[in-house]
Amino acid sequence: MKFKTQQTLSEIANILGCEYVGKPDFPVLGMNEIHVVRQGDIVFVDHPKYYDKALNSAATVILINKKVDCPDGKALLISDDPFSDFNKLTKHFNPFDPARAVIADSASIGTHTIIQPNVFIGNNVEIGDDCVIHSNVAIYDNTKIGNNVIIHAGTVLGADAFYYKNRPEKFDKLQSGGNVVIHDDVEIGALCTIDKGVTASTTIGEGTKLDNQVHVGHDTIIGKRCLIASQVGIAGCVQIEDFVTIWGQVGITSGITIGQKAIISAQSGVSKSLTGHKSYFGTPADEFRKKYKELASIRLIPDIIDKLDKIK
Repeated sequence: MKFKTQQTLSEIANILGCEYVGKPDFPVLGMNEIHVVRQGDIVFVDHPKYYDKALNSAATVILINKKVDCPDGKALLISDDPFSDFNKLTKHFNPFDPARAVIADSASIGTHTIIQPNVFIGNNVEIGDDCVIHSNVAIYDNTKIGNNVIIHAGTVLGADAFYYKNRPEKFDKLQSGGNVVIHDDVEIGALCTIDKGVTASTTIGEGTKLDNQVHVGHDTIIGKRCLIASQVGIAGCVQIEDFVTIWGQVGITSGITIGQKAIISAQSGVSKSLTGHKSYFGTPADEFRKKYKELASIRLIPDIIDKLDKIK
């Protein structure tokens, strides 16, 4: 998430009421999660296991819960609770703006686009030309939709990320300040849910088609001309490359990559990255040939036990 205007390290520290390490006028351009940080961004870290990853990332400002050696060319914000302070910054720079109309005055809707009854369109939404948005679709703030997109009834674009810190007294929610981006020629079925990014964009690539009841988690990026069947659940921060086919009821864990032109059969459970140009099934999902060999071996177990019993 980029700030509308450049900030300084001392200005950010004043917002948080925290100590800092670095020059007061050190430039701060935005804030992002570790997997999407760029130069000028703030990233937060609150566990020693991830200190090195954060300090050596592209981020130039590290919001951290311990004073450590500051790498050259970077700055630190020393916080008792980086998670809460990251939320404070999200609320400060991207505050929630309640809806004042069913279709916000700030929304932009292209030519020949059809908006069916009972559609909600939030603040600063952009919808391109020749789209059809069916009844009871909810499009949250800052969503961007390209041309020739079809969205079927009951779909929700831009709900919050499912991202919580487990504290002793409760689950503490990480605020979502990102958005959803839908490229040209996408079709999204009925009752789909696509969560916005925490600080970046959840993206559906050009020409991709989603069946009914598909869930796409925060910050996931789906490439061009993918085909995703009903009841697929995709967790956050997944990279799905171009021309991937995913059949019904597949579950995909967070933070992995599905390679180009991969095919995943129905009811598979994907727990690790999969290379492209191959077909997969099973839980955990693996290549067809390997899985069939495993199944064939399992079928031999009763005969093996029988033979062992006879030997005894």
